[in-house]
Amino acid sequence: MRAVVYGGGNIGRGFLGQILYESGYETVFIDVNQRLIDQLNADRAYPIKIVCNAYQKELVIKNVRAAHSDGAAAEIAAADIIFTSAGVNVLPKIAPVIKAGLEQRTTGVDMIICENLLHADEYLRGLIQPKENIGLVEASVGRMVPVMTDDMRAGNAAMVWVEPFCTLPVDRAAFRNPIPAIRGMLPSAPFAYYIQSKLYLHNMGHAVAAYIGMRKGYEYIWQTMEDAELYQTVKNAMYAVASALCLEHGKPEAEVLAYADDLLFRFQNKYLGDTTKRVGRDTKRKLAPEDRLLGALALCQKHRVPTDDLKKGIVAALDYLYEREGGC
Repeated sequence: MRAVVYGGGNIGRGFLGQILYESGYETVFIDVNQRLIDQLNADRAYPIKIVCNAYQKELVIKNVRAAHSDGAAAEIAAADIIFTSAGVNVLPKIAPVIKAGLEQRTTGVDMIICENLLHADEYLRGLIQPKENIGLVEASVGRMVPVMTDDMRAGNAAMVWVEPFCTLPVDRAAFRNPIPAIRGMLPSAPFAYYIQSKLYLHNMGHAVAAYIGMRKGYEYIWQTMEDAELYQTVKNAMYAVASALCLEHGKPEAEVLAYADDLLFRFQNKYLGDTTKRVGRDTKRKLAPEDRLLGALALCQKHRVPTDDLKKGIVAALDYLYEREGGC
């Protein structure tokens, strides 16, 4: 079995590569980083380091190779399953190559879209206009992966550090072909809850921690979470959104609050080295009407849930936008 992952970055290697290797796939990463491509093709393997405050362990992901995006169409034409993890802003650039590869196929295939974007399936469908036997499947990527430094890579360009969390909810109803058995992949329907909980609970909480942390001079997310006052602000904002998600989707409150508590715990992971600046970058997009901050605010207001602490994060984001990123 062969999987193509379009985007060999930290999520591609640090998350998708692991679950595909553990499920018996050969994985082909499509990228433009020639150094990375050469190393993956030379080693046919790469290490990932799973890190948290309690322990660290290293895994070797095998049965991999890589191809430049110039040759991606042929790989897509031969794949048994396809993933994208290239980044929202890159999708329009790679869409023509994806379309060309899909048009070469004589059989159907499903493409799992691992991007932080609401209605990612509709967006990509508009770009590539696939046939009926091509499934465009939304996914909720929850694993956190930091920006890698040279020290963290320890001389290996393919090395990735990741947190232990390794579950990938996907939209069961969007598949157009038999759903493959991939370890950690959780086909679910209806899927709107998983998309909104990722964006409005996980991404929102992470962003609020970043912006209020930067305002107080903290470099790392874990430093924000060690500040009792700021921790409470993040928690209150996340609990508010959790309540709104329960009302919107009819989910048990205990289930959604448990997810929020798990995220609060994971945000304290010192070994990820996740910086407030990285989490807070691209602020203008994160303040878009349907994105993590204003989208979460609108959901809370729809269900009349108090939003005082969420608004603190939004104000801090606006301050950062004007002071650090040059305004609107």
